Amino acid sequence: MGQASASRLLYRLAAWISDLRLAIGLLVVIAIASGIGTVIPQLEPEGLYHQLYDRQPWLGLLNGERVLALQLDHVYSSGWFLSLMAWLGLALLLCSWRRQWPALQAALRWIDYRTPRQLSKLSVAQTLAAEDVDSCLARLEQLLRERGWEVQRHPDRLAARQGVLGRVGPLLVHAGLVVLLVGAAWGALGGQRAEQFLAPGRTLELIDSRGHSQLTLALDAFAVERDPAGRPEQFRSRLRILQGSGIDAAAVEATELEDGQARTPAQAVREAEISVNHPLRFRGVTFYQADWGLAAITLQLGRSPELQLPLQSLPQLGDQVWGLVLPTRPDGSDPVLLSVASEQGPVDVYGSDGVLIGSLGVGGEALEVNGLPLRVRGVLPASGILLKRDPGVPLVYAGFAIALLGGGLSLLATRQLWAIAEAGEPAGRLHVAGLCNRNLTAFAIELPLLLGQLSSPDGCRG
Repeated sequence: MGQASASRLLYRLAAWISDLRLAIGLLVVIAIASGIGTVIPQLEPEGLYHQLYDRQPWLGLLNGERVLALQLDHVYSSGWFLSLMAWLGLALLLCSWRRQWPALQAALRWIDYRTPRQLSKLSVAQTLAAEDVDSCLARLEQLLRERGWEVQRHPDRLAARQGVLGRVGPLLVHAGLVVLLVGAAWGALGGQRAEQFLAPGRTLELIDSRGHSQLTLALDAFAVERDPAGRPEQFRSRLRILQGSGIDAAAVEATELEDGQARTPAQAVREAEISVNHPLRFRGVTFYQADWGLAAITLQLGRSPELQLPLQSLPQLGDQVWGLVLPTRPDGSDPVLLSVASEQGPVDVYGSDGVLIGSLGVGGEALEVNGLPLRVRGVLPASGILLKRDPGVPLVYAGFAIALLGGGLSLLATRQLWAIAEAGEPAGRLHVAGLCNRNLTAFAIELPLLLGQLSSPDGCRG
């Protein structure tokens, strides 16, 4: 009795997990969670979430601490999101096992109806009077085979079917979704992501988890395209991938070489231009044009040589403002703050009291700052390049392909037809009936047209 109760409990649990309504609910929750992942920045430093949401909580409910506690900073690799996908995958597998697989097995089995009474209970049924029912049955078999039906013939009856392949469609859809979920989970757990700002003429060396150099990425040129109002519209980077041993590692990291050159002589194996929405894929790694920034400013103080000084982001002055503190005396006193928001300038100069001293154009005239002529010779932009390695991408694409194939096959109607020849005096009768899982109305119209071709010379009549 205990084993029977346990079996019933497991059956009920499997039925609940594989319920269509539950699967739809899981899809809705996963879609909402995916939407949240596109709204809240992902995989950023913790400080950014406190900066964004402590003063203005997200949706008025979640501050930075709660966003981090709920793992909303990495939705797609969070435990609860992966659990939802695992639950959906299990539901699809159980549904296939409990419903789709038995339906396919039933479709593959030949059903042998032996009496006219059995046929009269089917959805579409018709009876023809025939002087020679055997000839009518043979003619019907011939017509069905000419139209691509599979036919199983008995002396006084036949069974035929068409479109059995359509029964495979739902199984393939479920299988494709499961493969897609596995690929997405694998990519979330086993993928790597690194974002670096790279100035033209500099290089990034990609290393594996053991510190071995894999290849080197060189930035030859970077340009920011702007609209008439000066707002950035598009970013473009011209890249060279220098020869390495290939990318085949458990982890990929990016480090910038200080001298701007590769440590060992290297030869370019790939040259390409990337821009927003046009990434480069190479040996399992995808290079995205993600952002832009300002790397350095070239200054001239009086008659001094040109000095290239690094710029730092100044979020307290704005979202896209960079600058540096520059002393104007040999002893480091009387510092001024230089701030710039575009590689085209202007460069604003602020005194130690925070008062604006003036603005400098890039390549323009000098500005007297604390008795010292100051010129801006150039501003060097930096390309924000996102490197991602996602081992689950092939599975995701394969899952989409399998699901699309299954969806296409699911559109095929599965039709079944039976005919029984009943001898009699002075005339016999041919009983024909059929089933169709899709567009039954069209099948009900087509069947009389098919039987209409059984009229003379065989002596069949409706």
